[in-house]
Amino acid sequence: MGRRHFGTDGIRGRAGEDPITPAFAEKLGRALAGILGAPATRPVVAIGRDTRASGPALERALAEGITSAGGEVRLLGVLPTPGVAAIVAADGLAAGAVISASHNPAHDNGIKFFSGDGFKLPDAVEEAIEEGLERAAATGPARGGIMAATGAGARYVACALASLPPGFSLAGMKIAVDCANGAAWQTTPEALHQLGAEVTVFHAEPDGSNINLGCGSTEGHEISRLVRETGAQVGLAHDGDADRLLLCDETGDPLDGDELLAMAGLELLRRGELADQTIVATVMSNLGLNEAMENAGGRVVRTAVGDRYVLEAMRAGGFTLGGEQSGHMIFSRHATTGDGLVSALQIFRLMAETGRPLSELRRVLKKYPQAQRSLAVKAKPPLDELPAVQAATRAAEETLGARGRVLVRYSGTEPKLRILLEGPDAAVLEQHAELIADEVRAAIGA
Repeated sequence: MGRRHFGTDGIRGRAGEDPITPAFAEKLGRALAGILGAPATRPVVAIGRDTRASGPALERALAEGITSAGGEVRLLGVLPTPGVAAIVAADGLAAGAVISASHNPAHDNGIKFFSGDGFKLPDAVEEAIEEGLERAAATGPARGGIMAATGAGARYVACALASLPPGFSLAGMKIAVDCANGAAWQTTPEALHQLGAEVTVFHAEPDGSNINLGCGSTEGHEISRLVRETGAQVGLAHDGDADRLLLCDETGDPLDGDELLAMAGLELLRRGELADQTIVATVMSNLGLNEAMENAGGRVVRTAVGDRYVLEAMRAGGFTLGGEQSGHMIFSRHATTGDGLVSALQIFRLMAETGRPLSELRRVLKKYPQAQRSLAVKAKPPLDELPAVQAATRAAEETLGARGRVLVRYSGTEPKLRILLEGPDAAVLEQHAELIADEVRAAIGA
């Protein structure tokens, strides 16, 4: 049957429009409970959310759907996505749900699920849930209970801090933090305060409509400005649900996920803690990452775009580190999903133990030039049905030859098309990226 609603990171769209409505969320809750064996097994599902105004109504509807089918619900309140995953796994619950649209604007929202082990659901289970939507029916008045859990934020902070050696301290480190007015507005500052860092917190006043608004990990200029203004040694920005991060060095220059992967991978390799001397990255990551790892005796395994695919490859190969250029990083010894706080702590540990600033540590990665575009589209027809786009893509591939690569793909979470070109000549890359983009705009541009 395939997945009609689920993308690479759950179900996402504009709140109040199908499928991001309370009515759909309730039906989704019933379908999830049925897959988990309700009512016979009375599965317990934890629900967390970010700070969007549409969150509470979706939370309530999802919970009512689960309980009407015979499941039980624990409401964790506002909590980063990795916090929900950690609590589900620690408490041995049947599943977890997160109501969030991550880095999307406040008018969007979404729903994604974790299995009882804290990992995202595989495609086959999401397909089964979609099939269950067609026959999901309430079994009468709410049969299960809804309980508001307390202390979820503190539990998540403790879990994140446990990823560091006993007695580790960030005393003397000055950190600027952009919480994106999102789910980490309390937890990340608290974790850093507990480690003794000097923390200056920004964008930690969520009002339901300001999540990711001019701030957060997709707005690198903001954390750059904050670092320069505060004189911080490092800047940290999250997205709305804090499963990713953006770090900025002391000069105000942001680092991308490839630089963080290279730094972390080489450090774990040096410590003998990198399983099979391998890190996992997506096809979007810079080819310089391969060179950096191979020169040190390691290697890179690549996957399709999406942290779910990175994690699947990590689990299949028993690897311990993976991530995306966007800032999703997975340290599998410490988390079951992308975790912006845990990832930041691992980089801060490297800074503290080496005494070197990020501006020096980042030099381990020598990146190939890239040209990227992210284009809004009105529809997502198969790319092979767009002859002008295909022709522009082939022309770029012929120009770059074996010394470069071209990737054109749709986003799995937004109505956008992504273009990536990589090769030795930045000017040539920009020229061909714009030629492809022009054809996309003419064919399906918003």
